Amino acid sequence: MMTQATVLYFASLRDAAGVASEPVEADGDLRALYDALRARHGFALPHERLRVAVDGEFARWEQQVRAGSEIAFIPPVSGG
Repeated sequence: MMTQATVLYFASLRDAAGVASEPVEADGDLRALYDALRARHGFALPHERLRVAVDGEFARWEQQVRAGSEIAFIPPVSGG
């Protein structure tokens, strides 16, 4: 069963997607969702290089996508 959620993108992911957020339909875990979005938008980073958060709290990649949730994929931040 497909689940509706909202994905937030930051930094290089936002640049690659061309949007800061988008509604998505998913039927698996967070890793599967990221992999599908990576294929769609051409993200360079594998999921191992990112953090993922659901509704403002860090989550595990194996967590299932929940209806109505807000999912953030967070790339490493470079600073100086």
